[in-house]
Amino acid sequence: MRRNDNHFPIRGTTALLAMLAVATAGCASSEADEIDVRTTFGEPVAIGNGSARAYVTMMDGAPVEIGVALQEAALNGLPGHHDAGGAMVHGHMTFDRVLSLPDGHGTPYRHVLLNWNPGGHEPPGIYDMPHFDFHFYTISNEARLSIDESDPAFQQKAEREPPAELVPAGYILPEPLGFPRMGVHWVDPKSPELNGEVFSHTFIYGSWDGELIFGEPMLTKAFLESKQDVLVELPQPERHPSAGYYPTHYSMTWDDESKEYRIALTGLVKRD
Repeated sequence: MRRNDNHFPIRGTTALLAMLAVATAGCASSEADEIDVRTTFGEPVAIGNGSARAYVTMMDGAPVEIGVALQEAALNGLPGHHDAGGAMVHGHMTFDRVLSLPDGHGTPYRHVLLNWNPGGHEPPGIYDMPHFDFHFYTISNEARLSIDESDPAFQQKAEREPPAELVPAGYILPEPLGFPRMGVHWVDPKSPELNGEVFSHTFIYGSWDGELIFGEPMLTKAFLESKQDVLVELPQPERHPSAGYYPTHYSMTWDDESKEYRIALTGLVKRD
């Protein structure tokens, strides 16, 4: 397997995908050596005592994974509820960072918004524990920032749902509660934390003004610190809004060599 990964080790989910691709194609080991896997990064952004950066992994020229590499040190020195630099949203404090994606990746995603929530957020008893939100947006950062409560049509845009066939199977909108600079949040009522289990990680979709605009892995700080690897299948919609590469799973992997957590949309498949 040829490798040009800008010092990003090919392990975990990416390695698994590469092996699956070879197995599916029925390739001999000599042919497996011809697989070209490359990972490119956006600019690093300071988080806690470390940093985070978005990345895209390509295999033979096609995107297979888009994610965030979060340094272990980033989980130390994080701001608290009363520290400066955050924003109060519906009664909870959040600290956000915008992560740029490398150019030419071929996916519908435009940027990543990373939110650190030191006290969690609503609903109480479910998501009210320290956790990170990783919003993978299909709109520009400028369009996201225009989601503003000063807009006279703010609530109408929050209530305008995407066509049902574009919403991933099983997801519902509990209420059209608009979050400024984010959107509204769709949940899977079958998620473990909504059925009596303690929240550790989950996946949420977001929409605004009749358009799906993000996919969001949410993971608690405690779960990240456990360094467990997870790969979770994502329900799929009947169709996608445009042609491109879309995820079939989300994952969290820990790399002991680089001391990084990798939170990703993975198993990207081309959809017409």
